[in-house]
Amino acid sequence: MATGLPYGTTFPSDRVRVDGALHLQENERGLRPRRLPAWTRARTPHPFVDVVVEATAGVRLVLRTEATTLELTLHTTRVVVPGGAPLAAAVDLVVDGSLVRRESLTGGDLLHIVSVRNDVDLVPGEADTVRFSGLATGDKQVEIWLPQSVACDLVSLRADAELRTADPDTRPRWVHYGSSVSHCLEAEGPTGTWPSVAAAAVGLHLTNLGFAGNAMLDPFVARAIRDMPADLISLKIGANITEQATMRLRTFLPAVHGFLDTIRDGHPDTPVMVISPIPSPTLEHTPGPTVTDPGTHRPRASGSADQIPLGALTLATVREHLRDLVAQRRESDPALSHLDGRELLGADETADLHDGLHPTAPAYLRMGTRFADIVAARSWGSCASFGQEAGQEAGQR
Repeated sequence: MATGLPYGTTFPSDRVRVDGALHLQENERGLRPRRLPAWTRARTPHPFVDVVVEATAGVRLVLRTEATTLELTLHTTRVVVPGGAPLAAAVDLVVDGSLVRRESLTGGDLLHIVSVRNDVDLVPGEADTVRFSGLATGDKQVEIWLPQSVACDLVSLRADAELRTADPDTRPRWVHYGSSVSHCLEAEGPTGTWPSVAAAAVGLHLTNLGFAGNAMLDPFVARAIRDMPADLISLKIGANITEQATMRLRTFLPAVHGFLDTIRDGHPDTPVMVISPIPSPTLEHTPGPTVTDPGTHRPRASGSADQIPLGALTLATVREHLRDLVAQRRESDPALSHLDGRELLGADETADLHDGLHPTAPAYLRMGTRFADIVAARSWGSCASFGQEAGQEAGQR
């Protein structure tokens, strides 16, 4: 419980900005950030999509204060899969751009997934109050990064000094879309996801649209990106579609084209990078869907290589076709580029996939640093230089 600090605000608040969310839903507890607009809820095919959309990856509270003690009260909702434990959750405190504290959360509701039809059982829990004390004196910009793994209802923020509205964020706006490898549930904290690491290193304002298990090129996501302010857009495509065998080549390529066409309706000249999947040995040359191997308890591809000539997708074929698709489109779209996902995590690093599909927390940190280096090398903030250098790299392959 809060300890009576003299200054504070409840949510929604006119003194604390919420960045990284596209919709802020008021409820009986306070305010729930959501990473897609409200209208998309009517387009989602099943409840689990809403669960991952409401997980607050990349969402942070931004303010200025002279406080040396802050207390955030929030109520989380954690997903529990059959036979698993609740997802871990932590809040990161960033002061003037530097991570100064990470606090784990232990409370919240538990949302048990009880069937493959997405039937759920909600077990109510208590709110968490996270206390950050002993902060440096003087005026400072504070960012409180919410857990990437759970939904959060924001209740209140209290302090021992006045809370003030932060200045507008003038950094280039980077919108990133992807799967669980962009959602980064395995990261140790919200600033440890690879998009967060890269954004901090390069100086970008991040909106993370990484949706675990749900990067399916949904048209409603493309429309949301189309309508957002964005200076840079990256799309990490193909992992979930291959792993769940939701498309074949005949439908996959038009879906990629359609996703890009919709984004281009709102961002005709914005640099867009298409990123292919990182390695996963089980799916490299064998189609999905994946199933749990009873011997290793790890995912393995269950498809047949005989189906590849008929359009079944593997990670290797997805990479090849994404590379060729981007090369084709670049003839009329020089602000489009391609990045092979193996530049973020190499084929010789698959031991850092804790289950054969998802990177470990240290691997996410490396991926973020590598992406930052790629962005800096390509001068991604400039359409002209970005497109030219991307074209040169494609020609060297």
